[in-house]
Amino acid sequence: MRLNSLIHSVSLKRSLISCTYFFFAARRRSHLRPLPSHQYPNETLIYYGYIGCAPMYPSVAISLRTLAAYRQSHRTCPRFSIQSQCKTLCYLHDIPYRPYLKMQFSAAYDVFLEILHRINQRLRQALKRDTVNWRMLNTCPACFYKLDDEPALDFEWLVSIDGNNSLKRWDSSIYGTTARSDSRTARSDYWIHADAVDKFENEVKSRQVSTDLRNDDDWEDEPTDPDHPGAFTCVNRWRNAGPDSRKKMFAVFQESGIFIASCRHRFVLLACDMIRSGELAKYPIAIIDKLLTVYGKNGGCAYDIGCAFSKTLANSTLGPRAHDLSFRMMVGAFHGHAHNRRCQLDWHPMYISGTGHTEGEGCEHIFSASNELARSTRHANRFHRHQAIEEHFAFWDADKYAALSNYLWTHYREALKSVRLLTAELETIKAELRLSDNDFPGFFDQERIYLDGLKQPAPRDRLSIRYVEVLDELAERRYLHIGSLEQMHDALKQARIRVNSSYAKLQHAEGLVAHCETLLSVDERWLIGGDEYKRFKEEATLGKYRTALDELERLVVMRLFELSKLSLSGTGYKLRQQISKALQRRSDTIRNAINRYNIQAASLIPPRQTIAWKDIAEYSFLGEFDLLRDSRTDIQDKDWARPAHREATTKYFKLCRAREEIIRLNIEIRRLRTAIHDETIDTSAVIDELLVANPLLAAELKRQWRSRAAINAVHTYRLDQIERLFGFSGISGIGTRLANPAFSRPVNTNGASSGECGSLTTYIALILATAQAENPDSSASEFHDIEALDREEHEVVTEDMADFLYSIND
Repeated sequence: MRLNSLIHSVSLKRSLISCTYFFFAARRRSHLRPLPSHQYPNETLIYYGYIGCAPMYPSVAISLRTLAAYRQSHRTCPRFSIQSQCKTLCYLHDIPYRPYLKMQFSAAYDVFLEILHRINQRLRQALKRDTVNWRMLNTCPACFYKLDDEPALDFEWLVSIDGNNSLKRWDSSIYGTTARSDSRTARSDYWIHADAVDKFENEVKSRQVSTDLRNDDDWEDEPTDPDHPGAFTCVNRWRNAGPDSRKKMFAVFQESGIFIASCRHRFVLLACDMIRSGELAKYPIAIIDKLLTVYGKNGGCAYDIGCAFSKTLANSTLGPRAHDLSFRMMVGAFHGHAHNRRCQLDWHPMYISGTGHTEGEGCEHIFSASNELARSTRHANRFHRHQAIEEHFAFWDADKYAALSNYLWTHYREALKSVRLLTAELETIKAELRLSDNDFPGFFDQERIYLDGLKQPAPRDRLSIRYVEVLDELAERRYLHIGSLEQMHDALKQARIRVNSSYAKLQHAEGLVAHCETLLSVDERWLIGGDEYKRFKEEATLGKYRTALDELERLVVMRLFELSKLSLSGTGYKLRQQISKALQRRSDTIRNAINRYNIQAASLIPPRQTIAWKDIAEYSFLGEFDLLRDSRTDIQDKDWARPAHREATTKYFKLCRAREEIIRLNIEIRRLRTAIHDETIDTSAVIDELLVANPLLAAELKRQWRSRAAINAVHTYRLDQIERLFGFSGISGIGTRLANPAFSRPVNTNGASSGECGSLTTYIALILATAQAENPDSSASEFHDIEALDREEHEVVTEDMADFLYSIND
């Protein structure tokens, strides 16, 4: 691209437009002659490839190439704002930057995007893709392009939902100014309107929260479940699982973030704005309402607080409908390990049949990229914020489609490898421990029954335990004062304040003992070592043990979440340094907590399991805290609680999920191949029709199809590679799409039509056949050993093939 075609100043005359071209320090003047049909300057400018920055009499025009280049730069690098682009152009042309240039560029860019939107609208109409919910039903072929003869799946569709507060937008009224009126609305169907969200505003009754609770982090000081004293409830652990009255946002923000839904392959399905609030329950309910409307029955949804939200959903007006459609909530694999063990048994994907290797964390991947938009949308108006997010999501989905076959290829190899390794390991373990496959579900059920049975002592017993603790404290305080008068005399001389403090503690301990004796109606004080004392001393020791365990668990979880923030893209240098220093300090704190725990564990009868630093390094260890928190039942001699049996049970469930993953991938692979075949035929037919009815629109469709066809060629190549893998168990070939009135048009199965699209398909088939014949690595024998396949080498080959396809169709 030549620099002298980037930006121009325009002077208007009656018969022509005079443009000054900026070329480094020099300027050139040329004339753009309007056609007789041109009534306005912008008509002439657009004819020569420029867009004026004003509707009637522009003084600055920007080339379409510059706008197209910025659009793609901004999509690939969301941090690259319009201001950065304007400064770049000014430096290239040796012109001082002025703030008004940003406004002019933004105006031209809005027009450019509107033109593209109108063109795409006309293309969607020609392709019959303008029906309601067409994008949601077709955005991910692997998830939603269902075929007639597919086997039934436990979950017909799998999605994940989550909220994110990075894409906040400032309320302009905080500056004391009136917001500029902009009646433009979002162009895409990603968004759920605020009115549709507010329908569910009163679905959840506000829970009463004590006014003295001011802790606003993920660890809220709320009482634990009286029936499960040792279990950390998920409501306490996660801020977004707490009451809606706590989910507030600073008043300076109009929109406080977004709430989205994504499919298993990380395509963006839906989004809605969180307005002046935190992650309220109405946002996920509105999202799920739309998902159930479009996708129907047998759906699965992962949410980082899916366990707590399932109760909210069941109590809402959407609950009966979700139940009738067999809708199932779960917790993402990453967040699931931070939930308590009892929660994991019901909600973690590893223990849910039909999930395969679905991680349920697709939203986190999307947010990791969309967070980069925050700098350019924080002070934008509502329309420009939506426009930037729509552009980002559209490019994200296009990028995910380009990588879809690689996703299937990678997951298929990993699933085959897992099946092979886990099968061999389990056979060895079962022979060594004399177990069978039927034992592992039994261990799972026994663990669930045990965790359900953890109960707290009766109120009087809890009071007796407290009485024993204060008796011990009183005995300690008395020893300090009565033990030696000489020591007390020396202490008075050296530190009178220390003696006064000790005496105050002694009085406090006397008061606590007297208070407990009154509540228990104790006539004669228990003797240390007496029968009553011994009866509750063990329970008191167990209480200290649990306290040390809870503190250790809290520190471990905080450490792991800070480690995830440390590697977060976009985290500032100073913040990373502070987190690193805090981790170093917390590591010492965790070591001290481990020592305190081990002391308490050793004091129990029988002694409990001790913990070393290396034991808590694994994130999955969090689930074991609930087993260490066992109360009056000794589980150490039970089969399901033994480490070897627990490890074998985990491998068993992983093997089950790996086999399910292969079944689902077999279906998804055939769906993608069929979608590519049908799309080729469908687009070819539309191009033939438009060549007669609208040649210009046909030319634009052919231009867009060249890029899509190149991507589809790569998909076809990778799908062929998957089908030649040793262990592939799917059905090869093309299927027939399941009839659905929401889809675009009938599928033509009679073969491709004539024209450039059919010719391109012939080229692709010929190139692929030649490449496979000349490539010795494509023989079946090379796929015998899965680990011997080099993933990077295959990606290079397919990328080179895509480049070649582009070159032959330019």
